[in-house]
Amino acid sequence: MLEKYALKVPAVVYAGSDALDNIKPIIEKEKPSKVALFVDKGIEKTGLHKKVIERLDVPYAIFDEIPPEPDYHVVEAVVDSFSSSGADFIIAMGGGSVMDTAKLVSVLATAPYTVKDLLKTPGMAAKHVRTLMIPTTAGTGSEATCNAIVLVPEDDIKVGIVNDAMIADYVILDPVTIMNLPEKIAASTGLDALCHAIECFTGTKANPFSDTFALKALELILPSIEKAVKDRNAIKEKENMLIAAFYAGVAITSSGTTAVHALSYPLGGRYHIAHGVSNAMLLVPVMKFNAPSCTERFSIVYDAVFGRDGKSPEEKKDAVIKRLEEIVANLSIPHLSKFGITDGDIPSLAEAGLDVKRLMVNNPRPMTLEEAIAIYREAL
Repeated sequence: MLEKYALKVPAVVYAGSDALDNIKPIIEKEKPSKVALFVDKGIEKTGLHKKVIERLDVPYAIFDEIPPEPDYHVVEAVVDSFSSSGADFIIAMGGGSVMDTAKLVSVLATAPYTVKDLLKTPGMAAKHVRTLMIPTTAGTGSEATCNAIVLVPEDDIKVGIVNDAMIADYVILDPVTIMNLPEKIAASTGLDALCHAIECFTGTKANPFSDTFALKALELILPSIEKAVKDRNAIKEKENMLIAAFYAGVAITSSGTTAVHALSYPLGGRYHIAHGVSNAMLLVPVMKFNAPSCTERFSIVYDAVFGRDGKSPEEKKDAVIKRLEEIVANLSIPHLSKFGITDGDIPSLAEAGLDVKRLMVNNPRPMTLEEAIAIYREAL
């Protein structure tokens, strides 16, 4: 556990029923001449973005050419479009890809550096445009973090750009935005939030700040996730997941993820597997590997979620891992083989995953190449 630590969160967070009504006072305070509304085609198709538009009384431009898992060339094109739009305030309504793109635009508009520069030197970024994030999935936590993930196609990997300047100025968590989320997306993003929480709680950079948010996220996620995904009328569970995803995102800013995310990055880069799915496939194998170094941490999770009882720390650890296995199975997460990955592909995937040193140094148990290969094989 870290001896020195910090907590960095969005300046203002509005949550609860009708939280979207706070858009108007935000606009009145910021006084933009024009708003850039970042969405994707899926949000446009549902008409959900109209809930933002009807609350705007200033000119706006819609930026909807944001694909899932965008590469840095796409982000550069969006930056160029934004720079010529005359907009001076950003509202991002969507999942992680939309919010990550918007966060990058906020530090790239009018800047002398590019996304490619930030891949090498993320510390040079500075905020140029203020932002409001409105998540429409209960999972990525992008609305809370200083991270943005982009695909680097020439290297077949995803890279996380991390800079405090990308933390949102405003966040709105309104349950109406996730009520009709398709089951497949709800599952993958919800599992992403679960990975964030358990990784932050067990990582070497865990600290009292990150523990507070990660543990509370786990208390909300572990009993709620299946019903929130499968039952469209499970309002309470969906609200739990929305708040938990934000909490887990806050935990990331204070500690960070570990080997689950590190090993998932080449899966997204090479096979374009959705981020939440790639994490979910690796969650249990990595947690089993880390378990010998995390017995006490898993015991704390057990006590918080299931209550204190007479079980030993080893039994509590095993029960938490079993619960993770149940969730992955109940949400029908596929195996790596479904995506055309074979045993012959695994050694190079393992090398690429271990090379994500920013995350691997946070893993509670050191991992060799042979051990990484074994983890991928377990997920195959």
